[in-house]
Amino acid sequence: SQGVHSFSMQILSGIPEIRTALRDLRGDCNVGLVPTMGALHAGHYSLVQAARQRCGVVVASIFVNPTQFAPNEDFSRYPRTLEEDCRILEAEGVDMVFTPTADMMYPPNASTFVEVAGVSERLDGASRPGHFRGVATVVAKLFHIVQPEFAFFGQKDAAQVAVLRQMVRDLNLPVELVVCPIVREPDGLAMSSRNRYLSADERRQALVLFRALEVGRTLAEQGEHRAANLLQAMTGTLQQEPAIRMDYAAVVDPDTLLPLEDVRSGALLAVAAYVGSTRLIDNILLPPSS
Repeated sequence: SQGVHSFSMQILSGIPEIRTALRDLRGDCNVGLVPTMGALHAGHYSLVQAARQRCGVVVASIFVNPTQFAPNEDFSRYPRTLEEDCRILEAEGVDMVFTPTADMMYPPNASTFVEVAGVSERLDGASRPGHFRGVATVVAKLFHIVQPEFAFFGQKDAAQVAVLRQMVRDLNLPVELVVCPIVREPDGLAMSSRNRYLSADERRQALVLFRALEVGRTLAEQGEHRAANLLQAMTGTLQQEPAIRMDYAAVVDPDTLLPLEDVRSGALLAVAAYVGSTRLIDNILLPPSS
């Protein structure tokens, strides 16, 4: 039927309303927060499932955050599928969805931002100036509004994870970040809300991102520990797909995002590329080698 779905899960857009509702619901439970921009996929479901296992109350937020998009980026066309997202979240056992408007999150003349210096300028931060200022600000606000004990993020956004870990540490925020593994399509493509922009041809070209990471991982597993050689192999693989435009390939420390020379104590292999007009990112964590 085309009728509007009636949800037993609470869907709240007001900040005072969600604070009151959470006060009534929290009791002795831990609250888990899953911040999203909507357009949900299996990667998001895995975060909700992790939150369900750890927490008595699970809150998901859906907010396409304008401050993390540059003027030339895809804010206006970013997929917005609220009704469908809420149906999925209810089926996954979410207790409450917070759907604020931009005016609520950024009142007129708002002038306070959270800037995580250094780490915010690396990887995606280098390609998207100001992006992580927007991310850190909105996540800090969500933490203050919801006051979760745990917050769940995907490893796919590895640079975001590094920025938020630093912010939580620096500001003594009473929340534990739980980082969940990347969820992939059967052919290896990392799940992303932006995958729905891809044509069939671009979808096939996009597989080169994971292929480049796998080449780096295989070399490391075979005993190559020099980052420069892993980087060369990753870059060479990306160049085999002439239709894509590489943004970066990097072998970095997962916490600082600074380049490494040697990967024996662990590393983040990360790539970003434009497939058509869509920017995709992917990464693999290399464990320390004995």
